[in-house]
Amino acid sequence: MPDLRRQVLESGKTVSRKAASREGTRPTSRASSKTSARSSRNASRQPSDDDDASYMSDDTAMSIGSLDDDNPEAENADWPTELAERVQELLDRKRSSVQGREEALAAFCRLTKYHYAEEEIRTSVDDLLVAFVKSIRTDSSTRETTLALRAIELLAITSSDDKIYENTEPLLTRTIRDSESNAVKAAAIQCLGATTMFGGAGEDGILDQMTFLLDIVASDGQSIGAADDPKSVTAALQVWGFLLTEIDDFEGESEESIQILMDQLDSSDSGVQIAAGENIALLYEKSYTPQEDDDDEASEEEESDEHENDLSSGPKLVKRYNAYHNTPELERQLESLASIHTKRISKRDKKSLHSSFASILTTVENPRRGPRYNTAIDQDTNRHYGSTLTVKIGRHGIMSIDRWWKWARLAGLRRILQGGFAEHYYQGNRSVLDNLPVMMRQAESNYSTPDRASAKKAAKIRNSRRWTAQHSEDED
Repeated sequence: MPDLRRQVLESGKTVSRKAASREGTRPTSRASSKTSARSSRNASRQPSDDDDASYMSDDTAMSIGSLDDDNPEAENADWPTELAERVQELLDRKRSSVQGREEALAAFCRLTKYHYAEEEIRTSVDDLLVAFVKSIRTDSSTRETTLALRAIELLAITSSDDKIYENTEPLLTRTIRDSESNAVKAAAIQCLGATTMFGGAGEDGILDQMTFLLDIVASDGQSIGAADDPKSVTAALQVWGFLLTEIDDFEGESEESIQILMDQLDSSDSGVQIAAGENIALLYEKSYTPQEDDDDEASEEEESDEHENDLSSGPKLVKRYNAYHNTPELERQLESLASIHTKRISKRDKKSLHSSFASILTTVENPRRGPRYNTAIDQDTNRHYGSTLTVKIGRHGIMSIDRWWKWARLAGLRRILQGGFAEHYYQGNRSVLDNLPVMMRQAESNYSTPDRASAKKAAKIRNSRRWTAQHSEDED
């Protein structure tokens, strides 16, 4: 990976306030505005087609306790027919209007989000991709463009077509750089992440996009003409972490990446701070790998750590390299965020910062520890307490997220599929199951006499469990 930090500074691009104070290159401070949608969104509202026009998730590490979203499509037995009609509308562009395309795109996103439609769209993938690309290239309206970007994401995760990346990457990169709308830039960044992960980019393509995304982060969005836009920077951080889970050896890039991420811990936006912190935890986790037969015996300190009650389950992990040269400095910064009490931030953001950074700090102090919920420190013994992060999937299962790579992938899949995650998981979407090979255990149920719908659901669950059992080798 190129020296992005040096490139940014030499090109005159801005960096975060902390870096600016050291380098003396930035006269203005970061915008302090928060996105009102985050605090005003009604989580209980039933989703509609329009939800996909502003689909960006603001879920944080400790906030997804359940993926038990009600599926508004559960009773739509005729969805394949409706989807076929919408696909035909999208392909018949000559007779369409901007408003008509917007509605067709919104319906396509809704149907493919709440249903695993691989069979239904299999023969139309290439033609649909052409139609979506035209909507983005034409840029007739912000809504049409963002919905077309969203549709490409869902097409990529549904079809697993390995040509999607090469057919969309130049356009997506150009859209991120040149669009006049920051909302479109952020949506295009998320779309680029999905096509890179599921569209056949390969490791070289993933590393290329990680370099591009880290450049966005290091310049606070200025490299793409979105200076100090928290949504664009957050999207770049989230996608960067999602892609990082696919890279095995990141030793050479760890030091510089953490320094850039540390600068973002000073952001005035809690979403940026948390996304940067989660990536730091992931980088520290990557500096440890499972012990191999030819490894030396563990030191006394490592043996002591291994016997702590709050360590993650799984194989014994061995340190391979230093993730960052000055961990004590980083720990002090994380401790400050884990106990921040300023009145300048909302109670909601303060709670998110406390819970997220307590968990992140726990991992930085000992990378064998994965994400924790309700993390606390006993001041007398300096022992870390907290429950392993678990996520409820629908009404039928519980998934243990004991490693940061699992969290990054779950969060990435959740951003794409939103309320449809459980449906795609249970119905055996290969992209979902291949990228999250985590065994799920059954939750307690209060149901006594299942109806036909429940029986059908149970059958899907049994089938998915059989599939998962065959592919549940932990990547740790």
